[in-house]
Amino acid sequence: MEDGVLKEGFLVKRGHIVHNWKARWFILRQNTLLYYKLEGGRRVTPPKGRILLDGCTITCPCLEYENRPLLIKLKTRTSTEYFLEACSREERDSWAFEITGAIHSGQPGKVQQLHIQKNSFKLPPHISLHRIVDKMHDSSSGIRPCPNMEQGSTYKKTFLGSSLVDWLISSSFAASRLEGVTLASMLMEENFLRPVGVRSMGAIRAGDLVEQFLDDSTALYTFAESYKKKVSSKEEISLSTMELSGVVVKQGYLSKQGHKRKNWKVRRFVLRRDPAFLHYYDPSKEENRPVGGFSLRGSLVSALEDNGVPTGVKGNVQGNLFKVITKDDTHYYIQASSKAERAEWIEAIKKLT
Repeated sequence: MEDGVLKEGFLVKRGHIVHNWKARWFILRQNTLLYYKLEGGRRVTPPKGRILLDGCTITCPCLEYENRPLLIKLKTRTSTEYFLEACSREERDSWAFEITGAIHSGQPGKVQQLHIQKNSFKLPPHISLHRIVDKMHDSSSGIRPCPNMEQGSTYKKTFLGSSLVDWLISSSFAASRLEGVTLASMLMEENFLRPVGVRSMGAIRAGDLVEQFLDDSTALYTFAESYKKKVSSKEEISLSTMELSGVVVKQGYLSKQGHKRKNWKVRRFVLRRDPAFLHYYDPSKEENRPVGGFSLRGSLVSALEDNGVPTGVKGNVQGNLFKVITKDDTHYYIQASSKAERAEWIEAIKKLT
């Protein structure tokens, strides 16, 4: 990274006038968060915009958009609001932590306090679990169960473990993820919640209270009184459903060359195993459906040379490129943000081919 850069990478930003969502390359510095437009796999200078962090407030998790659970909300001193979406809960929390540190950079004591709070564990001595559950059932601000799938089975009226922890923090019942996980485990112990599916049921066997509840986007839970399960046999599941039933191994924003127009666009890539598939999503769209994907069985993946524009790549796109050739000889050209990130993706994909 350049000198003075605290963090950089892709985030999806909501527009100010037209509330559409577009991927931008963000660079965090001590007092400013810059964002750039990308063309041909490269960032366009000067920056598209900048967010002055002095006097800014940050909300994370931000649950204002039901279909975008990985949001950070920034509100400037002039009350301008920015909504930024990350590709995973871990990446969102990493950005939020670094931005919060940059906002309070002139207050060393405050920064130290934030480091302590990140792993804080100070639940009040008298917790009303009934009050929490009542709030969870609230039609306007509570948890909204929906159908979720795990390993070929569809479970009605469920929610993700990580979504519940987000909600507990957002609703001020917990100050850290550790506190949120502990509260969720207590709710299970008192039979307000119950685990659903292989991942969450497996965690119950752990003896530690905190380990019983999974702060995970693949672990499913439900309200104890509304538990219903609908299992589909493997023969009845459509191909697309089977593709998406695997365990998520890795995800992140990458640039991809289109097959027809050969233009480059930022996509959110999700790598799954059992079965092994690589899907990509359009981050500007609200619906959580892939716009493309392919099986990794029999595929080849390799890094492309960094000197000059490799064969098959259109436009002046160079650096951190790799290629996946599927079993049916379809070529996918993908660009990472760094050599290290490219190596990580290639290694992860190779394990599944």
